[in-house]
Amino acid sequence: MIITIHDKATSEERANLMALLCRITGSQRPIATTQTQQSEVIVLDGTQVNADAQVALGQQRAVEQLIQLKTSYQLVSRAFQREDSQVVIGAGHGCKTVTVGGKSASPVIMAGPCAVENREQLLETAHGVAKAGGQVLRGGAFKPRTSPYQFQGLGIEGLILLNEAREETGLPIITEVMEPGMVETVAQHADVLQIGARNMQNYPLLVAAGKHSQKRPVLLKRGLSSTIEEWLLAAEYIVAAGNPNVILCERGIRSYDPQTRNVLDLACVPLLKELTHLPIIVDPSHATGRSELVPVMSRASIAANADGLIIEVHPDPNTALCDGKQSITPAELKQVIQETQMLSRMLKGELVMAPVA
Repeated sequence: MIITIHDKATSEERANLMALLCRITGSQRPIATTQTQQSEVIVLDGTQVNADAQVALGQQRAVEQLIQLKTSYQLVSRAFQREDSQVVIGAGHGCKTVTVGGKSASPVIMAGPCAVENREQLLETAHGVAKAGGQVLRGGAFKPRTSPYQFQGLGIEGLILLNEAREETGLPIITEVMEPGMVETVAQHADVLQIGARNMQNYPLLVAAGKHSQKRPVLLKRGLSSTIEEWLLAAEYIVAAGNPNVILCERGIRSYDPQTRNVLDLACVPLLKELTHLPIIVDPSHATGRSELVPVMSRASIAANADGLIIEVHPDPNTALCDGKQSITPAELKQVIQETQMLSRMLKGELVMAPVA
């Protein structure tokens, strides 16, 4: 159950509501409230609230609306918020702002190296991404790797280099955060916090990403073998903790077939459009693990109605310290962006192809 609080409720009316909720739920602690993109709300387990309690709650002057939902995820549910959420990236660092989500928005392209290797590599890639038409620069400063002997990223030095790349190109940056204690530090540098597939159910990290002081947008990647409900519940953790700025990212799920790195579940994109108001983007790089498949799966993702793409780009993929096999060059990125923009316009009816004679 979701209780929306009237924006003109007095302190006394709020206190009366909280006291009633404590009696209904049997809790001696204050009931926590959170802020969505629309209003201040309280989320309860609906099984705790019987019919009489619902009537009593509805009579409270602080209550604007009671919403009963059948899904386990509530704040991110389409049933709670019918219109698409729009997440603004880049506010606060003096760079270009980018909006992800919404029916009128064009697909947002996030691109850059899997890992920040050094200053020269990052700046060359950043300028290449900007020239190709990319809107957000991605780059890993902290890298979770399967083997402890593989390159783990430059850490804080990588964040500083990403700051420099943003200053030179004007592109907002997205980078991964791996532990709760680093959320505030990474948020000081990044415009978007990425939570990777391995950490999708790292609940302390999800809560920290929801509570952090700067409320940076969070890109939440789908877990390696996670169901859609588990994924949406992970997003619910972030929103319930106080940060409504969440973007979902489909990056493929684990399969038995080694020909591709993962299986790109594009069916989840239109399904999520039915289930949630959160924007959804696709990562064709991690999903396929093969650079030659990235362009066609990028087009397929936009055709499936994704709100954007996140693509791995490197000036020389053969020398990349991380994921070179799935990285494309800036020149190839430019072609991908041109194709996906044209496709998006066609699907919206903004571009009509001439009939074949």
